Amino acid sequence: MPAYNAFKTLEQTYAEIPKDIVDEVVLVDDASSDETAKEAKRLGIEHVIVHDQNKGYGGNQKTCYNTAMALGADIVIMVHPDYQYTPKLIPAMASIIANELYPVVLGSRILGKGALKGGMPIIKYIANRGLTLIQNILINQKLSEYHTGYRAFNREVLETISYELNSDDFIFDNQMLSQIFYAGFEIGEVTCPTKYFDEASSINMWRSSVYGLGVIKVSWMHFFQRLGLAKFKIYQLKK
Repeated sequence: MPAYNAFKTLEQTYAEIPKDIVDEVVLVDDASSDETAKEAKRLGIEHVIVHDQNKGYGGNQKTCYNTAMALGADIVIMVHPDYQYTPKLIPAMASIIANELYPVVLGSRILGKGALKGGMPIIKYIANRGLTLIQNILINQKLSEYHTGYRAFNREVLETISYELNSDDFIFDNQMLSQIFYAGFEIGEVTCPTKYFDEASSINMWRSSVYGLGVIKVSWMHFFQRLGLAKFKIYQLKK
């Protein structure tokens, strides 16, 4: 769980994690200004890591994945502690990977009508659909969305792609999916309900615009890389 000022929603999120199939829970607090880390320890979360300085959303995930790999995880599932996504989908996502149907599974807010029903602002919905269309064309794939924060991976994927070379900012997510596709892995999706409310994390319009431009840049990088017209460091494989 990559956490930043998640004190108000952490308990609700953690309560829905199915403890019967989840062996280890890792929370990385990215220098929150509230008592996220203290709350995590109170709840009994096994592995609580606190960054002394804010490393950004991507930097937080790097610590999450590195820690999970060091613990010997076979399946790693990222769920945000802001309760925007329900952990109740963890068994379904883990089962898809465990049964070797897909090595990566995304919880999609766009499949069905979960996004708008859950309160996604219409401008964000339109931007999501527009960016996803561009990405699918340039990357030559057909995902329903690339912007969900609910993701599951098998160990081989994280051992193969060089996610450590990615940005420490929000564009990390899109770089990672681009790397996964370029490495030849397939990605499955499950319908995921979502919730938008005051305590749920969200980026402002300026950051959203910067993110959107970054998404387009990554898509063009992938396009040129797969056509052999350029070579970008992030597509180097670890094995």
